[in-house]
Amino acid sequence: MLSTDLSGTISTPDVKLNMASDGGRDPYATTFLRQRGYGWLLEVEEDDGEESKPLLEELDIDLKDIYYKIRCVLMPMPSLGFNRQVVRDNPDFWGPLAVVLLFSMISIYGQFRVVSWIITIWIFGSLTIFLLARVLGGEVSYGQVLGVIGYSLLPLIVITPLLVVMGGFEVVSTLVKLFGVFWAAYSAASLLVGDEFKTKKPLLIYPIFLLYIYFLSLYTGV
Repeated sequence: MLSTDLSGTISTPDVKLNMASDGGRDPYATTFLRQRGYGWLLEVEEDDGEESKPLLEELDIDLKDIYYKIRCVLMPMPSLGFNRQVVRDNPDFWGPLAVVLLFSMISIYGQFRVVSWIITIWIFGSLTIFLLARVLGGEVSYGQVLGVIGYSLLPLIVITPLLVVMGGFEVVSTLVKLFGVFWAAYSAASLLVGDEFKTKKPLLIYPIFLLYIYFLSLYTGV
C-alpha cells in the first residue's frame, strides 16, 4: 500500500484584538464612524489652561492708577513731586467718567434725568478744547483732553461741602467758588497748555476757565 505523508503545518492569520483602543471604546464602532467621516464625534476637547481674568482687568480699570491721577489733580503744585504728566500721557476713560458722574450727583440733587446733559457738556466741551488746541498747534489727542477735563472736576467736588456750610455768607461763598474754578482750571491748563503754544497760551486757558465756570453754575441748579 502506498502511504501518504500528511505531516505539515497550517499557517494561521495573525489576529490582534485591540480591545483597549480609543480609551475603551468599541473598536468596531470607532472604525465604522471614522470610515463614514464621523470621527469628529469621538474627539475630546482639551481643557483650556487659561484662567478667566478679573472683571476690573477685563474692563481695563486700574484703581491704583486712577487714585494716583486723582492726587495729581488735587495737588497740582510741582513742588510736591508728583509726575502730573501721567494724567495727560496715559489717559483712561473710567476714572474721568466716575468723577463726572459724582459731580453730576452732587449738582442735580437727585434729578437723574440731567446726568446725560452734564456728560454731554463734558464730552463736547472737551471736544471744543481739543479742536482749539489742535488749531493752535498743540500735540494732544481727544482722549487726553477728555481725561484731563474730567479729572479736573475734582476741585469743584471738593468745594461743594464748603458751599453747603457757607451758603449763608454770600461773600465767602463767592470766594470759595472762585477758588474752586481757578483750582480746576489751573489743574487742567497746566497739563494741556504746554510750551508748544508759546504766546498763544491765553487763547486756550480762557475757554478752559469758562468751561469750569459753566460746570460750577450747574451746581446751583440745572
